[in-house]
Amino acid sequence: MESVAEEKDETSQSFTLAQAQELESKYVLQTYARNPVMFVRGKGSTLYDDTGKAYLDFISGIGVNVLGYDHPRVRKVLKEQGNLLHTSNLYYHPYQGQLAESLIKASGMARAFFCNTGAESVEGALKLARAWQRRQGHENKTEFVSLVNSFHGRTMGALSITAQEKYRKPFEPLIPGVRFIDANKCEDDFAEARETINERTAAVIIETIQGESGIRPVNDYFLKVVREAYDRVGALLILDEVQCGLGRTGKVFAFEQTSVKPDVLCVAKPLGLGVPIGAFLVAEKAVDGLQPGDHGTTFGGGPLACRLSLEFMHMLQEENLMQRVSEVGNYFRKLLRRMQRSHPDLIAEVRGLGLMVGAELTFSGKGVIAKMLERGFVLNCTHDTVLRFLPPYIIKKAEISAMITNLEEVIVEEASVMKNAAL
Repeated sequence: MESVAEEKDETSQSFTLAQAQELESKYVLQTYARNPVMFVRGKGSTLYDDTGKAYLDFISGIGVNVLGYDHPRVRKVLKEQGNLLHTSNLYYHPYQGQLAESLIKASGMARAFFCNTGAESVEGALKLARAWQRRQGHENKTEFVSLVNSFHGRTMGALSITAQEKYRKPFEPLIPGVRFIDANKCEDDFAEARETINERTAAVIIETIQGESGIRPVNDYFLKVVREAYDRVGALLILDEVQCGLGRTGKVFAFEQTSVKPDVLCVAKPLGLGVPIGAFLVAEKAVDGLQPGDHGTTFGGGPLACRLSLEFMHMLQEENLMQRVSEVGNYFRKLLRRMQRSHPDLIAEVRGLGLMVGAELTFSGKGVIAKMLERGFVLNCTHDTVLRFLPPYIIKKAEISAMITNLEEVIVEEASVMKNAAL
């Protein structure tokens, strides 16, 4: 990591972590359990806090900052586009159509709708599915089928198809007509899935890789069974690739590594490289699902977000990023599995594709995350026991190796502490 002694951000000298904590505790709704760090700038895969301390980033803003920080092509776009940030969707601007073309050609879909977040893309996909079924004359097709352990967002529609009680409970009753099936319940050849997807189903929605529930790629045979079922009853397939899409797995879209193709595809996180933008892409069969006035957004698909996203799509093709993500991801999992073999009592499983990696511990990972942060590594824990890694696509093997060395020490130390505390 570069020396930070001479490049300390001026912000760190005028505004401190303590000041941020005081103001947020007084004026901001307390919906986040923040870590006690305030980042003020970044370079490459490294973040710097207000004291000048450096941290290697292995979560990239929850899968967003995939080109790291202070990338020259990103800076160039930000500088050049500063004279036109927003116009609304009442008018044209040069970049929305170009971005749509790039996404459609990469995905094989037919049309795009731009919004601001992953949850918004899911909401739009649900609306499209119901509207499309109604326009087909299927008034009874209003229900949705989702997966056990799914996570699709925190807005009411997205939350309704999220099968995690801790997120749902405070807001019930949610939208009715949602059923959940288990992608791992393979007895009787996934009979549950075949029976649950029925004549009332408007759409089936699946995360190609379940992210928040612990980096769980969905079984391809299960997807084939689901495809047979939704084809039989005339339902749509919505794939949620908000977290796993746009290069994260070593392919532009994660579904490219399966045998199915969606009718609707939701994307967001890395698309705008930190500027909010999401989209849902629609196959030709369903493009008439939404008509003028059926759906809209003030900010979605604005000039700045679309120009940054277009630059990102160019870079996915031009800079050989996909091959790099696959190669470095394989190296990452190799090191984790080596650690697992050394400590099978501490690490239950390593899984993932590309640079979407999970390491499931046999104990709570919260203490591990805190201690790694103290050592200068930004990690994330989900589902209590799963260390989730979503590093920038530009992460270096040497940086991964340094993190793994520290992680092994911390895991052994934390497991020992927890064992002694239980005595």
